[in-house]
Amino acid sequence: MKLKVTALSVLLYAGATAQNIQNNPGSNHGNKFEQLGTILPTPNIYRTASGAPGHGYWQNRADYNITAYLDEDKRNLKGSETVTYYNNSPDDLDYIWLQLDENQQSNVKNADYQYASTLPKNTTDKHLKVTELPAKDNGYGVTLEKVTDAAGTPLKYTVNKTMMRIDLPKALKKGEQLTFKVDWNYNIPNRMEKGGRGGYENFPEDGNDLYTMTQWYPRMCVYSDFHGWQNHQFTGRGEFALVFGNFKVSMNVPADHVVGGTGECKNYDQVLSSDQLARYRKAENASEPVEIITLDEAKKAEKNHSKQRKTWNFEANDVRDFAWTSSRKFVWDGMRVTIPENNNKVMAMSFYPKEAYNLYRKYSTKAVAHTIKTYSEFTIPYPYPVAQSVEAANGMEYPMICFNFGRTEKDGTYSEGTKNGMIGVVIHEVGHNFFPMIVNSDERQWSWMDEGLNTFTEYLTEEKWDNKFPSKRGPAWAIVDYMKLPKDQLEPIMTNSENIVQFGPNAYSKPATGLNILRETIMGRELFDKAFKTYAKRWAFKHPEPADFFRTMEDASGEDLDWFWRGWFYGTDPVDIAIDKVTIATPDLATAPKSAGEVTYNIDPPAVNSFEDLSKIRNKEDKTINFAVDKDKELQDFYYRYDRGQEKVDAAKKYIVKTAASEPLTQKDKDQFKNITAYQIDFTNKGGLVMPIILEFTFEDGTKLRDKTSAQIWRLNEQKVSKTFYFDKKLKSIQLDPMRETADIDTSNNFWSNDGHIGEVSKFQLFKEKEKGSARGSSNGRVNPMQAAGKKN
Repeated sequence: MKLKVTALSVLLYAGATAQNIQNNPGSNHGNKFEQLGTILPTPNIYRTASGAPGHGYWQNRADYNITAYLDEDKRNLKGSETVTYYNNSPDDLDYIWLQLDENQQSNVKNADYQYASTLPKNTTDKHLKVTELPAKDNGYGVTLEKVTDAAGTPLKYTVNKTMMRIDLPKALKKGEQLTFKVDWNYNIPNRMEKGGRGGYENFPEDGNDLYTMTQWYPRMCVYSDFHGWQNHQFTGRGEFALVFGNFKVSMNVPADHVVGGTGECKNYDQVLSSDQLARYRKAENASEPVEIITLDEAKKAEKNHSKQRKTWNFEANDVRDFAWTSSRKFVWDGMRVTIPENNNKVMAMSFYPKEAYNLYRKYSTKAVAHTIKTYSEFTIPYPYPVAQSVEAANGMEYPMICFNFGRTEKDGTYSEGTKNGMIGVVIHEVGHNFFPMIVNSDERQWSWMDEGLNTFTEYLTEEKWDNKFPSKRGPAWAIVDYMKLPKDQLEPIMTNSENIVQFGPNAYSKPATGLNILRETIMGRELFDKAFKTYAKRWAFKHPEPADFFRTMEDASGEDLDWFWRGWFYGTDPVDIAIDKVTIATPDLATAPKSAGEVTYNIDPPAVNSFEDLSKIRNKEDKTINFAVDKDKELQDFYYRYDRGQEKVDAAKKYIVKTAASEPLTQKDKDQFKNITAYQIDFTNKGGLVMPIILEFTFEDGTKLRDKTSAQIWRLNEQKVSKTFYFDKKLKSIQLDPMRETADIDTSNNFWSNDGHIGEVSKFQLFKEKEKGSARGSSNGRVNPMQAAGKKN
């Protein structure tokens, strides 16, 4: 609605701000609004001040040709790879570094990042384990058989825990390439017992294994302009920094196994039966998932362990990694999904054992298709030919393939929580195709650039799957319990991956929530979405750093967000803005003349709803969004439909204050003036993190009005600020942050009511400026409201 107030009102408010500063000398600045300055790296020819890659940007690449042999009886993987490494850097390289991630499973080759331990008060025999010093080798980790150049000449190498350095006979110069070979093997760990991302899971009921082959080959480290060699040890937490390249991989497995992997299989006609191949061809053009390997076929395969072998050949281009899965237990389904932005026709597929059938058959492939389409809207169009979800009782991501949980009870039933958890993890892990598989950040250094950005986009995707999806990461209110923790239990988002204590909240929830607050509350959807897409486009298939993200978001939006990055990403302060006091003033009309002119303010009142997340409300009102559950009849069997209407809210009545140069007010004007009441609201920033001030006014006649003041109101005093409003009807209450969209940790100080307020009631006078400067309250030309209104200091 539109409220009209006099120019006098504006001057009164400007003066109030000045007075507020004067009343708080020495407690003004805590550096919250200063630019990040030297905190960010200096721009250069590789990375510009705008956040875009510079004209001198470069990155190296590595192409792999790999053969693998899966020995199911010995649970051993034997591999041989030929790597061609391209030095596109301006530097001469005397040595190169590779990652041997499987060494983390060894008790003698691992990174040796230990945790403190204490003596428990009560110990059972299950907890007792005699310490052996020195530790005996548990038999896991990479065994290197041969490292040679392309001609077969041995190369000198050194293994340091989870890293291997190859010393080159001569320097690899700019523009040159190096081809070398590595043969290796390792014992595949039981990941259900030892943990980790790769390994096997055994199903004792049918005597079969399900293999997830990840971090399974020696992988090139990243050499970059900002870090040099990223050869930080792999501890099992901080994930991966990898270079892009092309892969050709052949996997020799038992003949009754089904294999899924990064990229496209090039010999389905050799490894599938004629019926299975026909179903695959049908799935290539299907809009609903088609079973390629049926449930009956999977159950039958479980009973007979073939001693024959088959080789599956895969190829993948412009990917940073390669992972695969193999088991005779798999049901396999697929469908075609077209990405509108680039008309890319993608095979969305799922692999799952019978233990997950009733969930995965209904939801997995549809969730895969929904995810790559939705992420394509918010980032860049999905560029790859395949996207796959594998049920493997865990969650982990790789290019074009990911591993997720989602099993039913033994009778095939499942809870609503299990279903939502499964859909959420599929969206999350498939979404990782964009962050960091395409927008290729350094996970070993900054987990949030991978997990945080992906969790935020996952939240957007869940919202478009179903308006009532119970997202746990993204809405501002959901981070409050974490932000309430004592300061010694909090840490900045900008913390190295290995040093984070509260890993889930810090790397996933808080950055995702911060981006949602930026989108919904600070920047608005249009500005944010453009900037976010710009970042994804600029850094697709490249290696971005945090500064590249921060700078791009500001560069593409025109918003100065340094105060937000400083507070939300570099700090640990929570949001806690309090309403301290409300002062009520009514006009003194006895001496008031008219005044010329009027100023119009536009305030759009949103719908009044019982509390639900702001994003859900806006999405529900957005007629361009078609929720996946509403479009899909099968999904509607498990979701109820929602009323998308909105309750109408009466707006506060418009008013116009008229004044003239020297004439006294007419009775008509006085009648208008006498109904105006001024409310000065005093706020305190108790938490330390500045945020917009969002207010909902409820009037005595039951109508409501909302107003939002940007966080910049705190720029001259970061601790206390006041704001005055003029209404032509009486307020009943004021609610701060009514939609809980700022993650305010204490809502008990966010409410004022006229039946129990402690505010001061006073009069304010309307006056005219008789001569220039005569009524100035300060040298800066602003009216002192205390003098003008006759208020007491």
